[in-house]
Amino acid sequence: MVDDDSKEVLRGTTLEVYRFLLKSNKPVGTRELQRALNLSSSSVATYHLSKLEDAGLLKKAPGGFTVSKFLLENSIKINRFLVPRYFFYAIFAIAILIIELTIMKPAVLYREYVFSLVATVILAFFFCYETVKTWRRGNL
Repeated sequence: MVDDDSKEVLRGTTLEVYRFLLKSNKPVGTRELQRALNLSSSSVATYHLSKLEDAGLLKKAPGGFTVSKFLLENSIKINRFLVPRYFFYAIFAIAILIIELTIMKPAVLYREYVFSLVATVILAFFFCYETVKTWRRGNL
């Protein structure tokens, strides 16, 4: 399958299975997956695993399945954690805001300084909002 087709597979429970396998540092079997995600039966886990394998996102390994292709565009994998990329933008915007409020604060408030401050607050707010939204939904 092509990358676009692979992305189409990643919806609902299949996406949750893929995210679980991404976080796992070892091969995962069907029973382990069923218990971890509270799936109704091991055949449901097998269905989602084979769906991901057919899309070329997983490969069979001794002891279970492992991820063969990383497809989450809005996330960065750090060890076992998936961190939304907006998180780093939010940290950067908040750091700039702190610098503006502490180091660059003029004795007299100028229009340019206030404009810069307001723009940075808006930027930080939107990056924080996108980070939380991506974390909650588990978006690609």
